[in-house]
Amino acid sequence: MLKDLEAILFDLDGTMWNSEEEVCNTWNQVVAKHPECRKGPITLEELKGCFGLPMTKIAEKLFSEVSSKEQQIIMDECCELENSYLNEHGAKLYPKLEETLMELKKKYKLFVVSNCQQGYIESFIHAHHLEKCFDDTQSWGDNPVSKGENNQVIMKRNGVTKAVYVGDTAGDEQSARDAGIPFIFCAYGFGQAKSPDAIINSFEELKDILL
Repeated sequence: MLKDLEAILFDLDGTMWNSEEEVCNTWNQVVAKHPECRKGPITLEELKGCFGLPMTKIAEKLFSEVSSKEQQIIMDECCELENSYLNEHGAKLYPKLEETLMELKKKYKLFVVSNCQQGYIESFIHAHHLEKCFDDTQSWGDNPVSKGENNQVIMKRNGVTKAVYVGDTAGDEQSARDAGIPFIFCAYGFGQAKSPDAIINSFEELKDILL
């Protein structure tokens, strides 16, 4: 099932980096300006439960005390501040990330597909100078459909028929199934998986599986 692949599709949060502290801090700066949206600051535990969800679902979950229109306004402010911060400062990359990507790049096309807002993947790439690693990206902000559909979009756009998705949540696993491709589960990330085709405990273990 992991033979004759042309490309690797990567999730971002919990797969290639951990930005939870940076995101939590920037979002709480916005929350402080909108005390009507919730009682108290966002906690890291709350945020962990949001990674992988579309941005509208995150807004519903975190800002349930205001209308959907107000939720979106606050979410947009959060994303704008978050993108600006991450674009300049970045976040915590998982060990051996760039080295592993460059080894994989010799054999595969590499893509990022995430349920994030516009600009988030770009901030990750820019802050850590990873432009040379990836062939294309696709976010929910670019095309607000399911991750499985976005997996199909990026594959079709790049002429790829055989790929694998690498991620850390059940949602990532479902997105792979929806796109008809195998799934590699990152056990070091934020979530769980039901029946992945392979499991890694560190990012660099991808080389053992795919090279």
